[in-house]
Amino acid sequence: MLAGLLVPISGCAGSQVHAGSAEYAGSAGAATPVSESATRQAASVRPTPEPSASSPEPPAADLPAPDSAIPKDPARLAEALRRTVALLRDGIDDWVRTGGPAKGQSPESVVLPALYEQRVYRYLAGNPKIASRTYDKLPKDLAGRARDNVTAVRDLLSLAHPVSGTAKFRVEPPEPADVLLKHFRRAERRFGVEWEVLAAVMFVETKFGRVRSPSYTGAEGPMQFMPGTWKAYGMGGDVHDTRDALLAAANYLHASGAPRDYRRALYAYNHSNAYVDAVLLHARQMKRDVRNYYAYYNWQVYVITTRGERRLTGP
Repeated sequence: MLAGLLVPISGCAGSQVHAGSAEYAGSAGAATPVSESATRQAASVRPTPEPSASSPEPPAADLPAPDSAIPKDPARLAEALRRTVALLRDGIDDWVRTGGPAKGQSPESVVLPALYEQRVYRYLAGNPKIASRTYDKLPKDLAGRARDNVTAVRDLLSLAHPVSGTAKFRVEPPEPADVLLKHFRRAERRFGVEWEVLAAVMFVETKFGRVRSPSYTGAEGPMQFMPGTWKAYGMGGDVHDTRDALLAAANYLHASGAPRDYRRALYAYNHSNAYVDAVLLHARQMKRDVRNYYAYYNWQVYVITTRGERRLTGP
C-alpha cells in the first residue's frame, strides 16, 4: 500500500494497488481518516507555505528554512540543490559520527536540508521541462541522484487520488534510524531480501512508520499489510510492530520471487509498475550511498488534497 503520501489508491502487501503511500499524492497512501480519540498524534490537513518571490533562497553557509523559496530558473535551482545536498551530506556525517541515528530525533542540520531537497524534487516532478534543464546543470553524480528521486516521486504521484474535505491522519515520530536499520538487516539475513529494498518499501508505504492510519482498504501497520496477507506471512507477529512487520514483508517478498526477481516480488506487494519502479529507484540510491537512507529517513509526510499539497510532519 502507500501511506507515506496519503492518497487513496487501493490495498497492500499482497493485493491490488494500495491506498497509501508516502509519496503518492496522499502519500501515506490514502490513509483512512481516524477520529482524534483514536490517534496518539492526530495531524489535521494544514497548508504548507508556498514559495514566494520574497522568500530567501538558502544561503551557502546557512540551513534552508522550511519555506525557503525554490528557484524557477534551472541554473539557480541546480545551484540551490547542489548547496543543499552538500549541507545534507555534512549534516548526516556529523549526525552519524556522534551516534545520533541510534538515539532518536534528528538535528536541524539534517532535517532542514532534507526537507528542502524533498521539496525541490517534488517541484521538479511536477515540472518535467525545468527538471530536464536542471539535470544538465548539475554534476554527473548529483544529476543521477536528482533524476532517480524526481522520477520516483513522479511515479508515486501518478498513483495519487487527492483527498477532499476535512480529515485527520494519525502520524507519529519514527523509530530511530539506526534501530530501523538493525531491523532491516535482521530481515535481510533471515530471508535474503536486501535491506535497501525493505527500507525503500517502508519509506514509500509509511515514511518509515510516521503514518499510522490504516488505508481506506484496510491495510495496516508500518508495512501496510492487508489482513489476509498478514495472516499468511506475519508468522504470528503483531502487524503494528516494526520488527514483526519487516520480517513479514521480507517473508512475503521472498515467497514472491526476491531476491531473484525483485520486480516480480514488488509487483506482488503492490500491483503497480510505477510503484515497483519507484521502490527500486529509491533502493538504488541507498545502495550507492548509505547517507541516502538517512536523507530519506528525514523526508516528511505530505497529503495531496483537492485544494493542493499539504505537509503533515516536520518543521
